[in-house]
Amino acid sequence: MLNRRILRIKVFKALYSSELKGNSSLAEAEAQLESSCEATRDLYVFMLGVVSPLTKIAADRIEAARNKFNPTEEERNPNMRFADNALAKILDSDPDFQKIFKKKKFSWDQYDLLLKKVFNSVSSKEYYRRYMQAEESSLKEDCRLFVHIFEEEFTDLPELDQMLEGMSIYWTEDLPYALTYVCKTVEAIGKGAGWSLPPLYLSDIRKGDDTEDDRIFSRRLLREAYLNYRKYYDMVAESVSNWDNERIVTTDMCLIVLGVAEAVAFPTIPVKVTINEYVEISKYFGTPKSKVFVNGILDRLIQRLASEGKIVKSGKGLL
Repeated sequence: MLNRRILRIKVFKALYSSELKGNSSLAEAEAQLESSCEATRDLYVFMLGVVSPLTKIAADRIEAARNKFNPTEEERNPNMRFADNALAKILDSDPDFQKIFKKKKFSWDQYDLLLKKVFNSVSSKEYYRRYMQAEESSLKEDCRLFVHIFEEEFTDLPELDQMLEGMSIYWTEDLPYALTYVCKTVEAIGKGAGWSLPPLYLSDIRKGDDTEDDRIFSRRLLREAYLNYRKYYDMVAESVSNWDNERIVTTDMCLIVLGVAEAVAFPTIPVKVTINEYVEISKYFGTPKSKVFVNGILDRLIQRLASEGKIVKSGKGLL
């Protein structure tokens, strides 16, 4: 489930948190990394679990309209397509999904105001109107509708962001990635696949003799950066002329340290890949000038270490 970009971000956050605290042990940083990785998959399960509660909102409204003193013809004979969608039935009857959802003690019951707001938004959209007016219904079309819902209704929703932040400190920035994986799951179900809990790391999906374990990658990266932080910190300070190292923001320093650590510790990862990854991450977690600074210092330090024989790559074109 977790790709290398996400893992690098999680390692960065663990290292950054450790540096901010000033007295965190390696074991504490590793525990934070472990919890952060598991939290992303938990968020995926929680968000996939919204299908049935959102469906219930529609069913409850239909039932309330039917029970009015003098319902209209449309209220007596409502369009049940969304309320009877097949995706909700599949997830509701899937023992594995239900077991995990309950084991995690997840529930959407207390968030009915948010769900009602989301359904109001959904029911006002053109994609929903087309879905409800289609002549034929199918699991594929039900799943396609929910992909629209996840992509368009649960992103940039302040109430959801606030809710998730209160549920887990690790969920605040993981929502886009979790929703992407939810959409992949829904699309697969629409094509007839069953549900199963995705492996935590992508390397667990692509297992093979030449597949490097992503869990080992992330733990080794964190350990290399943590244990050598002061050494790499001093190298950065020495390489920046006319610049007070105290003025280098901690985010940039952590990203550069991680880039150097990765270049040193992983002989099969091309230097260009390493530099590009941390420059990209700096765009989201650094200052407006971070990408230029991180790119320049990382390139300079890696070239220096390579010339000293401290960075050795095992294949052609990796330096």
